[in-house]
Amino acid sequence: MNMRIDTKNLKFIMYCRKSTEGCEKQIQSIPDQLKYLKSLAVEKGLKISDVIIEKKSAKEPQKRPGFIEMIEKIQAGQANAILCWKYDRLTRNPLEGGHIRWLLQQETIKLIWTNDRIYRPEDNVLLLSVEDGMSNQYIRDLSINVKRGMRSKREKGWFPHRAPIGYINAERNSERVIIQDSERFNLVQKMWQMILSERYTISDIERIARDKWKFRTRKTKRMGGSVLTKSRLYEMFSNTFYMGIYVKGGIKYRMNHVPMVTSEQWERTQFIIGRKRKPRSKKREFAFRGPIFCGECGCLITAETKTKKIIGTGEEKKYTYYHCTRRKKDIKCSQYKSIREDVLQNQILEEIERITIHPRFTEWALEYLHGFHKKEVNDRKIIYENLEKRYKEIERKINNLTDMRLDERLTNEEYDLKKQELLKEKSTTKTQIDNYDHRVDGWLELTERAVNFFTYARGKFINGTIEDKRTILQALGTNIMLIDGRIQIKLEKWLVPIVEKYPALEKRYRMLEPEKGHHNEGRKRVLEGIRSDWLGREDSNLRSRDQNPLPCHLATPH
Repeated sequence: MNMRIDTKNLKFIMYCRKSTEGCEKQIQSIPDQLKYLKSLAVEKGLKISDVIIEKKSAKEPQKRPGFIEMIEKIQAGQANAILCWKYDRLTRNPLEGGHIRWLLQQETIKLIWTNDRIYRPEDNVLLLSVEDGMSNQYIRDLSINVKRGMRSKREKGWFPHRAPIGYINAERNSERVIIQDSERFNLVQKMWQMILSERYTISDIERIARDKWKFRTRKTKRMGGSVLTKSRLYEMFSNTFYMGIYVKGGIKYRMNHVPMVTSEQWERTQFIIGRKRKPRSKKREFAFRGPIFCGECGCLITAETKTKKIIGTGEEKKYTYYHCTRRKKDIKCSQYKSIREDVLQNQILEEIERITIHPRFTEWALEYLHGFHKKEVNDRKIIYENLEKRYKEIERKINNLTDMRLDERLTNEEYDLKKQELLKEKSTTKTQIDNYDHRVDGWLELTERAVNFFTYARGKFINGTIEDKRTILQALGTNIMLIDGRIQIKLEKWLVPIVEKYPALEKRYRMLEPEKGHHNEGRKRVLEGIRSDWLGREDSNLRSRDQNPLPCHLATPH
């Protein structure tokens, strides 16, 4: 490099760029570039008018604000020379490369100084064109290699990008794979269960994750550690990755990672969040369209309103009918028969009546639950304290083990074997402590609402809004089918004891009505017997702490 250069009239812009794409991550870091260029500027007495730092790829033109700013300042006469690490830091595409060469030939740029050479207006244009071509070819080869690598990963069944929320990128047998994020996987899966239950909105899940769970995304060097917003939740619930599918260029790739939901659950979620739902008519909303599926092909049950003329009067009357959408082309569904809404509603009422209980039983249940809750709080406190006590005891044993080894009371083999046993037990105990559910207060409130639901659901279903009817139906069970004109509901497990045990108890209670002529003392004794049968066994009580809560408005008596 010829060092006899007159730099007295040169005003340099120091330009540093480091791309975040692919192999370019290995290029000299920004701090290293700055350190070298500043040292060179001091050594050569260069006048630096501005320093521009860029962290954008040069693959496409007009995408780098720092480069555009530099060219504008040079054309405005604020600078007439460039100082950079290498020429390919300036450009990797023919359009911007041609612009730089043109400004250099016109002596608008009087000098480009890099760590390995100097470029002047009088230099051979061909050499500069070759460098531009090499830079451009590098980025094209890089793009091809990156795409080839990503395609190979897809074909092997591995997601070729940053793992979505609930998963992490890891390395296994020298291969980059996707594994579960032990800290977040279960919580994200619970979010899917919540949206599938249709008892929570996106806003509810956002609030619960943020305020109750203190959920934050995984923190990395450059990003993460943030709360989940509604837009992120919509994005998450729309991502086929969570059912084990990655779609690229219209091609579906089956992934190797552990999925959170099935394809059926994912499809149902799209309907719930409105991604695959046709815009609803503002004039007509159907109460039971959405939660019911065809019992033969599994497609959604839809609804439509038809107008019929009454023979004789000519009067028009509207009827709503429900039927299978029959959208699965690979299944020949025979469910062509429609069912009228009033008939369907009566069938649902029959199911609700199976779990409806007398207000007196509600009083007994709530009285029992409050007593049981008090005992539950105490029992769970003792369990948690025992876990913590055991954890501290294991730590003490590990410390003692180390002392015994130092005193040569144990051989290396004995020490290693015993330490591994203790570390394994320590890890298991720590997991139990971390996963222990302290929230014993919440289930009492949920259960009270559930008990009230048993008592008042029928009246709410008859007199409530369309949303009330739909929510009550969904509360009965998650597997709601329509086949051969009959509704079939697989009741939630927590409703089964009501269906199986309650009718006989209510029959005994009804026999004690005043007109039956029982004396007060005898009636009281019989009532206590019924109460004992109702609440005597723990496995038949109405606890629902492991179930999703009912919406608050359904627990209000009417």
